[in-house]
Amino acid sequence: MDTGAPKIAFLMQDVGLGGIERTVINLLCELHKYPISLDLVLFEKKGVLLPEVPPGVRIIELPNATSSRLRRVFPVMRYLKQEKPTVLISQLPQFNVIAAIAKTLTGIPANALLVEHIGFAPLEDHLKNNLKERIGLLNYLRRFFYAKLDITVATVSQGLARELESNLHLKKGTIKVIYNPIVDEKTLLLKAQVIPDHPWFQPDQPPVFLGVGRLAPQKDFATLIKAFSILRQKGESARLVILGEGDEREKLEALVTKLNLNTEVSLPGFTDNPYAYMSRATAFVLSSRFESFGLVVAEALACGCQIISTDCPYGPSEIINSGEYGRLVPVGNPKDLAEAMKQAINAPVDSDLLRLRARDFSVEKIVSEYLRLINFDYLLEGKIPHKVDLQTPI
Repeated sequence: MDTGAPKIAFLMQDVGLGGIERTVINLLCELHKYPISLDLVLFEKKGVLLPEVPPGVRIIELPNATSSRLRRVFPVMRYLKQEKPTVLISQLPQFNVIAAIAKTLTGIPANALLVEHIGFAPLEDHLKNNLKERIGLLNYLRRFFYAKLDITVATVSQGLARELESNLHLKKGTIKVIYNPIVDEKTLLLKAQVIPDHPWFQPDQPPVFLGVGRLAPQKDFATLIKAFSILRQKGESARLVILGEGDEREKLEALVTKLNLNTEVSLPGFTDNPYAYMSRATAFVLSSRFESFGLVVAEALACGCQIISTDCPYGPSEIINSGEYGRLVPVGNPKDLAEAMKQAINAPVDSDLLRLRARDFSVEKIVSEYLRLINFDYLLEGKIPHKVDLQTPI
């Protein structure tokens, strides 16, 4: 039954472990507080974050959605025709293109907000060679549709916006910037109070450095482990914990053994509560080669944890404001990373200052920016129109 409330649909592959998936869950949890109908449209109804989808959000699994990427346009078209969402939001390049094609072919007046998290270089430089041709086609479609359609394209960092505008041949300022939100402050504080089930986070233990993320080449945890080895050689008594799972586990464990760090480095796996660790770690270390935003950096700030990050493209340096709220080091440089870790032990940063900076990425603030971007700003004033004008462009 149509309640007359505006409907926002999020298009995703699934809700597995990842920063983009976490972002969508955070957005849904906050948007759920507004008089909006919410659909989570999935190509596969699965993922570790599925239990965190708030009640009242309708989860729709598209039929026959595991076929080739371009064929996925057809179930999206059927959804748009049947459900007629006011706004369709997509968050990944391949799905953004699918959403753009489906919107065009159906001709329905739903607005499309395509949020880009990945630049051209990561797609082309960090994927296997046999995917290069497919990535080239994807980037061609991005150029074609983003430049010609009446849609809104947003990114999660200023640097990524500049890159996309250059590659898509768009005017400066065409692409909007809207940062990813961290979990709401109440939930974060409650989770941060939980004592981690790890002996190194008990009182009177040596300093602990923390890494969080997929055990994948992008995260470059090998450089972090090498930096930690250098730190130990400098005589610092410290430990390193890396939370996460991935294909590089065996490789990283072998490196730990090779460097004789088995008693100082721990890889306990995935946890659904990294905040408990962040709130007690000496510093959070992001060693990535690239990040579109770097949600874990903002989350660590909210926990009052010191930040050490590679100066990778694009988000982390923006989050800590070019080093004002943390330490920046070159990508892939274990020596400089080790020195920054030593400084974190000997000259810690005020945790209250870090928490204050994290408020710029609160889910309340970011959702209000989303609502303004899709012309739902009347909801921020508590006004509900009798009829939503679907023809209003974003």
